[in-house]
Amino acid sequence: MKKSKLIFQQVVEEQYQGLSTRSKLYEELELELDKPVVSFFTSFKYPVMIEDSDANMLEGLLQKIDLTKGLVLILSSPGGDGLASERIINICRAYSGTGEYEVIIPGKAKSVATMICFGASKIIMGKTSELGSTDPQIVYSEKEKVKRFSIYNIVKSYDDLFERAIKEKGNLQPYIQQLSNYDSREIAEFRNILSLSQDIVIKALKTGMLSGFSNSKIKRKIKDFLTPEKVKTHGRPIYAQDAKKSGLIIEIKDVKEKFWSIIYELYIRLD
Repeated sequence: MKKSKLIFQQVVEEQYQGLSTRSKLYEELELELDKPVVSFFTSFKYPVMIEDSDANMLEGLLQKIDLTKGLVLILSSPGGDGLASERIINICRAYSGTGEYEVIIPGKAKSVATMICFGASKIIMGKTSELGSTDPQIVYSEKEKVKRFSIYNIVKSYDDLFERAIKEKGNLQPYIQQLSNYDSREIAEFRNILSLSQDIVIKALKTGMLSGFSNSKIKRKIKDFLTPEKVKTHGRPIYAQDAKKSGLIIEIKDVKEKFWSIIYELYIRLD
């Protein structure tokens, strides 16, 4: 009877990915990395966005761990609140005994999750791992469908239209009509959102892996992350090799090596 109960329990834990199915993987990773490993996942399926309460939960967890040697964050998320990312960066650095943390991207860390990566001392990626553009998005609901638009593109289209109107020497009526579709107060708010996002990113890098560069140089180096001009769309992947060209400290792992197979198994069990 006891044996059958143990088998049943094992099957249930496998089915629901109980802690015991992952403990051995964490132990192997911590032995390899010589520091504690913490997973931070939000779902891509629903999706579930990173928010302020996630920072609170992470802080509560880190308080209970010996982080003398630092920590490694395994990160998977579609994004969320930029201010929450700033808190998470600060929390990871504050609780780490070294004042630093590393990030592993087993799959995708997009938007605000990419911003959390920028606060790390090193990003560990496989060749299929994805970072993403950090330009803020605005969500509109139209005919029961959710649509996302780049705030950067909205502001740029307004500025381009305004500039063309200033240069126009003839009939201004078409420009006035088009400009009336924009709310100037909303555009001002969008500018503030863009400025905040860039400030969080540059501050994280200036106090971390790009500490030797000025703010303006950092902004130039990571331009491909700050705007959708090169990637064209917010969700397009930025892979490790391209991210390295921005000056980020990235360790690229062979997806066929044992270390990455452990990472990937943990990712599948957590996702």
